Amino acid sequence: MLNESPGLDRLFHALADPARRAMVERLSRGPAPVSELARPLPMSLPSAMQHLAVLEAAGLVRSEKVGRVRTCTIEAGALSQAEQWIDARRQEWERRLDRLDIYLKTLESEGDDHDAIA
Repeated sequence: MLNESPGLDRLFHALADPARRAMVERLSRGPAPVSELARPLPMSLPSAMQHLAVLEAAGLVRSEKVGRVRTCTIEAGALSQAEQWIDARRQEWERRLDRLDIYLKTLESEGDDHDAIA
């Protein structure tokens, strides 16, 4: 079941941190070296690398080291699991709200019928 997926847990855990979301946001515009990802964040480079390790473990980011530069790339497909989970919740709530709307319209029409009889 999608609700019991360790991968989904890792994904949401990775996205729960604002620094990691900032990194994902930056990477959504294209590949970047670790130093560029770390620069705007209020943390040391080793701390930023720990955050990147969480993103990599969740499958959101892939990195490659060429010489002394480690470049990160977003794994666009990795977000599809979270998207599917969120979409399923949205669809369920839309169905519930549609049923509530029908129920309220039924009550409203029954009230109108009752008022017409009185």
